[in-house]
Amino acid sequence: MWHELWTLAARAARVPRRAHLDHFVATELPIRLCTFQRSRAPAPNSGTTIFALSSGQGRCGIAVIRTSGPASGYALGILTAPRDLPPARKASLRLLSDPRSGEPLDRALVLWFPGPQSFTGEDCVEFHVHGGPAVVSGVLQALGSVPGLRPAEAGEFTRRAFTHGKLNLTEVEGLADLIHAETEAQRRQALRQLDGELGHLYGGWAETLTKALAHVEAYIDFGEDDNLEEGVLEQVDSEVQALEVALRTHLGDARRGQRLRSGAHVVVTGPPNAGKSSLVNLLSRKPVSIVSPEPGTTRDVLETPVDLAGFPVLLSDTAGLREGVGPVEQEGVRRALERLEQADLILAMLDACDLASPSSRNFLDMVVASTGAQNPSKSSQRLLLVLNKSDLLPPGSPSLIPDLPPHLLLSCLTGEGLDRLLEMLRKELVAVCGDPSTGPPLLTRARHQHHLQGCLNSLSHYKESKDLALAAEALRVARGHLTRLTGGGGTEEILNIIFRDFCVGK
Repeated sequence: MWHELWTLAARAARVPRRAHLDHFVATELPIRLCTFQRSRAPAPNSGTTIFALSSGQGRCGIAVIRTSGPASGYALGILTAPRDLPPARKASLRLLSDPRSGEPLDRALVLWFPGPQSFTGEDCVEFHVHGGPAVVSGVLQALGSVPGLRPAEAGEFTRRAFTHGKLNLTEVEGLADLIHAETEAQRRQALRQLDGELGHLYGGWAETLTKALAHVEAYIDFGEDDNLEEGVLEQVDSEVQALEVALRTHLGDARRGQRLRSGAHVVVTGPPNAGKSSLVNLLSRKPVSIVSPEPGTTRDVLETPVDLAGFPVLLSDTAGLREGVGPVEQEGVRRALERLEQADLILAMLDACDLASPSSRNFLDMVVASTGAQNPSKSSQRLLLVLNKSDLLPPGSPSLIPDLPPHLLLSCLTGEGLDRLLEMLRKELVAVCGDPSTGPPLLTRARHQHHLQGCLNSLSHYKESKDLALAAEALRVARGHLTRLTGGGGTEEILNIIFRDFCVGK
């Protein structure tokens, strides 16, 4: 390679006149270099061709089967022979036949996507067939008989899109989250990440460090010359400081993005017979917990995933907080207190008709007064105080207790006050998980947090370095962490972990 490059340069040096030399460098040399690079580049459609069912399993109206790889066009031609390939990216109705027996399989819509204008960057075909199991099985078997085709592995289509530069790693993760999204908030967050917002943010930071590193290395090489502008290192220090502030802000979002992706932990707690189990059943819209007038019915933590006001939530029903009458209930109380320590949001429930009882007053002092805004040491936890059984209160009753904290009235029996509670829950969950519709993109994965923290640590080493060579190395390490976020320099093990969560056909 280098021998041929030096040959081109030597030919340029032998041009007798300066004008001819300038012309050669400006026109012919770039053309020859591009030709040289193209001759050394791998063929864009090299490798095997894969196929898989990309829609869901089971009987359905339409099933989508797709291929990706150099033999895609050949497979389409052989299944629709003797017809020519359809126009690119336009649906065409074709009769599919088994290439071995010629037996008709289905009349289907086919789409031809020649690379690189496709999802994977390779030649791709989509077969939109009728969704009966026999039809799908027949088409898959026919594709399997075509030379050069093999069944796809889990996530292989997306991995090829990543390999061909169609998606960076944060966009791949956003696509995986979009496929697994179960709530409106998760869908919005995943779509923003798939659209590249997080990747653009990290890419901009990496570009900042690239410039800073170039300036520091230029100062090391040419610092004694007069060709460098004044204040180069001061400018680098300023840019690094601004980036450090941005990184700390992004990392200091209290894990909101990860909660939005995996679910916030909401714990319902209170004295016995306050209506905790009734509220859990009401919010989950199914009979999760046993409801009984007998105190101490719930003796363990019952958890259920819930779509709550558009946010993913793990809802926990806990034992009533009191001095248990037996070892089993005591263990239930211990587990309830343990869950309270882990909660992102606490729904504290009291009986609106029993606020003056010792159990209610003890609960107010032990849980409500020591959580959230009442206690700065637990400011990361949120709390909503709910007074149940409001239907039993006399009409127009005065304030229940003068010093009662802010609260909501609810009747789990009639549903009165539920809409107000759901609205307050939505506001609290926005604070806990972040609003995926507005603001900067959220940090969503532990992998991101690891590399961002590594980048921040390297920037601290840069600030502490007295030697410019060590400072440059710190910037280089920091930049490496950012590039690995979007896929540059990622190890095979990390890539395997990311892509293994995709289903076959994606």
